[in-house]
Amino acid sequence: MTALAFLHTAEVHIAGFERLVQSQAPGLRVHHAVAAPLLEQARRLGTDDPALRAALQQTLAEIACSSGARLLVCTCSTLGALAEQVDGDGRFRSARIDRPMAERALTLGSRVLLLAALNSTLDPTRALLQDCALHQDRPLQLHELLVETAWPLFMAGDTEAYLDCLAHALRAEAVEVDVIVLAQASMAPLAERLAGSGPPLLASPVLGVQWALAQPEVQGLPR
Repeated sequence: MTALAFLHTAEVHIAGFERLVQSQAPGLRVHHAVAAPLLEQARRLGTDDPALRAALQQTLAEIACSSGARLLVCTCSTLGALAEQVDGDGRFRSARIDRPMAERALTLGSRVLLLAALNSTLDPTRALLQDCALHQDRPLQLHELLVETAWPLFMAGDTEAYLDCLAHALRAEAVEVDVIVLAQASMAPLAERLAGSGPPLLASPVLGVQWALAQPEVQGLPR
């Protein structure tokens, strides 16, 4: 039985998320789906586009139907806010991978640096941090660093160059902050690479998977 499914916008994320799940819940069966065109559509038309919302709703419904999953987690930060708004009509619940990361960030301090490689990721992640600050009744001083030169490297499959580019941009950033939020799941290795060299870096995959595995739709599922 499969109770948990992930929606990715790049095939490369499947292996990493599967490893995370198995490291915390050995033997748990999860479903992975990839819908890269949704991200491209969001970049072209914006996340307010009604056609994008309809396409995401349909995609998640199809995943729930084919996999039997009751909890669907979108690992794309650009689409995360839309995923949270999807009505599963009692058949499934949809969530975003980066909310647990944002909630944790606000507990580490009010000065937050948001690092992104895609412009389309900034608005949804900014809104998420603001929403978490409001609900936690905490102050938020948000700084943003967009490194668009890094994204083509990721799309070309050169992960090391992608991470090097992001690390270089972070080292050049002069702003003093309490925590650095990595807006995209693809940035997760940067948290380990730069650990101990400055403010803590938070990535969405580990915290998001921990949250998902603790949800009632997944708890108690036989391995």
